[in-house]
Amino acid sequence: MDTATLIESFAEFAKFKNIDRPTMMRIVEDVFRTMVRKKFGTDENFDIIINVDKGDLEVWWMREIVSDDFAEDSFDYDPVKHISLTDAQKIEKDFEEGEEFASEVKLEDFGRRMVQTARQTLIQKVKDLEKDNLFQKYKDIVGEIITGEVYQVMNKEVLLVDAEGNELILPKGEQIPKDRFRKGDSIRAIVHRVEMHNGNPKIILSRTAPKFLERLFEMEVPEVYDGLISIRRIVREPGERAKVAVESYDDRIDPVGACVGMKGSRIHSIVRELENENIDVINFTENTDLFISRALSPAKISSIKVENDKGRASVFLKPDQVSLAIGKGGQNIKLASKLVGLEIDVFRELTGTEDEEDVDLYEFTDELEDWIIEELKRIGLDTAKSVLALSKEDLVRRTELEEETVEDLLQVLKQEFE
Repeated sequence: MDTATLIESFAEFAKFKNIDRPTMMRIVEDVFRTMVRKKFGTDENFDIIINVDKGDLEVWWMREIVSDDFAEDSFDYDPVKHISLTDAQKIEKDFEEGEEFASEVKLEDFGRRMVQTARQTLIQKVKDLEKDNLFQKYKDIVGEIITGEVYQVMNKEVLLVDAEGNELILPKGEQIPKDRFRKGDSIRAIVHRVEMHNGNPKIILSRTAPKFLERLFEMEVPEVYDGLISIRRIVREPGERAKVAVESYDDRIDPVGACVGMKGSRIHSIVRELENENIDVINFTENTDLFISRALSPAKISSIKVENDKGRASVFLKPDQVSLAIGKGGQNIKLASKLVGLEIDVFRELTGTEDEEDVDLYEFTDELEDWIIEELKRIGLDTAKSVLALSKEDLVRRTELEEETVEDLLQVLKQEFE
C-alpha cells in the first residue's frame, strides 16, 4: 500500500464520518509520529508534511552532518540525530560538516505490518472521535427536547434514531404508562442523561421527567419561552395528572390564562402529547397557606394550620370537599404535597349534620378494632367513603397500619356499599 492510497482511503472514511480537515490532519500526524517513535525511538528530528486533499504525506528525517571522527569515536554520536560527512557526501558531494541533512522516509521503510497497523489505528481514532463528538453533542443538550424515529420496540426499552442515524434509548421507566409505539413512529422526549459504557455513548431519553413538561410549555406558550412567565415548580404522575406553578413578571399578564390559552388551545396540545395527562396550572405564591389552597384545587379549603418545623400542614374542609382534595387514588393530595414541599393531612370539618349516603366509622366498631378507627381519624378520615377515596398505598403511607390490616379494612368498608 502506497502513501497516496492510505491517505485517500482514510480521507474518504473521515469525510463520511463528518470529520473536519484540521482534525483529519492532526490524527494522521499523531499516527505517523507514533510509527516514527516505534521505529527510531524518537520523533524530535522528524518533520511530517500532510496534504489530505491530494493524498500526499511525506516524512522527512533531519540529521546533523558530523565529522567522520565524531561519528566513529564520540559517545555523543547518535545515528538518529547525526550522519557522518562521508555518508552524507555519498548522496550529495557538496555537503559540509555542520549542515542539516534531510532524507525522506518512505512508507515501505516502516514495514508492511506497521503500515497495516497504522491504517487500522487511523480508522479507530476516527471512530473514537466520532463517539466523543456524539457524547459531547448530547451532553450539551441534556434537558432539551429532541425528536427521534422508533426503529425497534423492546420489552424494557424503545430504540430510536436521530436525524443522523445515532441510536437513542427510551427506557420503559421513562415512558408514560399509556405510551404505545410502533416502528417508524416519530416521538418527542427530552435528553435525560448521557453516559459512557465501554467507550460507547449511551443517550437516555425521558417522557416522564418534569423537565419534559416544562419544555412543552416553552414550545406552546410564547410568554414562557420569552421569560415573561416563569415555571416555578412542576410535579407529575406521568400520564395521569400534573400540577404546574407559574409566575408572571409582568402584572399585565395572567400567567395561568396565558398557559391555558383561549378555550384551552395551548394546554390541549400539551395534554395530547402526554397521553391526556390532566394538567392543573396554578399561580405561584410565597404565601404558604394560599399556595396550599391553590395546590389542592378544585377543593375549597376552610382553614389551614401549617407546622413548618414538622414539615406538615393540616387542612380542614367541608365533608363534600374532602374527596376532591384527596382525588382519585389520593393523586391530588399527593401531588399537592410535593408541589408545596409539605406533608398535607386532610381533616373534615364537623358540621353537625351527617351525610346520609356515607357511614361514620364508629358504625363499624363490631368489625373494626377501636385503635384502627382512631388511627384513621388521626389523619382526618372519619367516614367510610373518606377512607375508600384513598388507595391502599396511601393509607399504608399515612397511617401506622400494616398493609394486611389496610386490605382487611378496605374489604369491610366496600361491603357496606355493595
